Amino acid sequence: MDDANLKALLENLPVFWWEVDQPWQVLERGGGAFADTGTAQRFLERMHQELSAPGHPPQQGCWQARFDGRTFDVSSSLDENHAPSRTRGLAVEVDAHPTAPRRYAAFADLVDLAPAAAFIRDRHGRYLWANHAYAHLYGTTPQQLAGKCIEDFDAPAEAVQFRALDQEILTRGTPVRHTLGYRRPDGSVGQAVGHRFPVRENAQTCVAGIYVDITDHLRALVQRREAEENLQALRDHSGVPCALLSANGRVLEASAAAAELVQLSLPHLVGRRAHTLLAPTPELDRLRRGWNGLIARRTRRVETSAVLVDAQGRQRRAQLHLTTVGHTAARARHVWAVVTHQSLAHEAHPALTAAQIRILSLLAEGSSNSDIAASLKLSRQTVDYHLSRLRDILGAATRPALVARAYVLGILAPRAWPPRSATAAHPLSTA
Repeated sequence: MDDANLKALLENLPVFWWEVDQPWQVLERGGGAFADTGTAQRFLERMHQELSAPGHPPQQGCWQARFDGRTFDVSSSLDENHAPSRTRGLAVEVDAHPTAPRRYAAFADLVDLAPAAAFIRDRHGRYLWANHAYAHLYGTTPQQLAGKCIEDFDAPAEAVQFRALDQEILTRGTPVRHTLGYRRPDGSVGQAVGHRFPVRENAQTCVAGIYVDITDHLRALVQRREAEENLQALRDHSGVPCALLSANGRVLEASAAAAELVQLSLPHLVGRRAHTLLAPTPELDRLRRGWNGLIARRTRRVETSAVLVDAQGRQRRAQLHLTTVGHTAARARHVWAVVTHQSLAHEAHPALTAAQIRILSLLAEGSSNSDIAASLKLSRQTVDYHLSRLRDILGAATRPALVARAYVLGILAPRAWPPRSATAAHPLSTA
């Protein structure tokens, strides 16, 4: 067949033409009836069998043939004018549905409505098909993409890159994974990752691609990394004692200030169970109840006091601020613990009575021994005895020193007036 324009026309019609020599070696073939060369070759072998069967060639060289459930009007004849040893044939599908099976159906049916962006382009960079997700990347529709070229939607530099990738696929004939940058409709730069691969459609090799837009994912990763870096900087350089605890109370991360607070190296602090750092005080049960409420997600924040014990066995009172982070359906995964308002570290003392703590509160308020005795309905001698005992227990020789020690040891609340106990059940108190 010599007319190139006619050949190009037949490529888009449900027909198949061929030209073979005497031993039926294919010299040329074409048309749009078959999507791949394998099917076309099987059809030719069928025609050869029929023409070789008794009774062939039929009258005037025309007959009707069935192939793969399809019906074709076939005509075949010798080319007596130019090459008598050559046979030409033409097969036209009968009653081909006007809306014939979609081109690129095997690929398109799979991804037409998928969230992944997909396309098919011919070797000239012209879009043959695209799904909605791909068109959305360019702020258009699949119908507007069809028939257009790469340069109609991408900047010149990007179009050159994309054409080079297409040519790589056509040359190698194997899939290639790519990460691409592209210009979004709002002018920002987007990124997508996916594969390009060759597809054989309507007797031509095309380039298909399927990509996932990872722009928002990468942005989220950057934001997460920045948040982690900020949190790490805050943890390591703020000087605030803090630690990340697992749901079972094990230290997963800790600041250098937290390690210094309990007189441990950071590697020795990480991995320890938090309860080993707490003194067994009456308020410990309240802390456990608050912790269980956090893990069970009944509450997200707990503020309480506790007595910390360092590696030398010294104690100090501190305020604990507990906040949950990371949740499953029913449980909190982690808890951040931040320590504030630490008292001075001290050796463990005998427990103070409720009366002794009340005496310290009145003393800090400026009351005299007589005033304290009257307020508590005690004798003056009893008050004098308690003050003497308190000076021995707290190691304070004078009344001002006694008040100062009560504050720095966390017996009295530092931010309360009138003075009062730092807790309803202070570790140095039986109250």
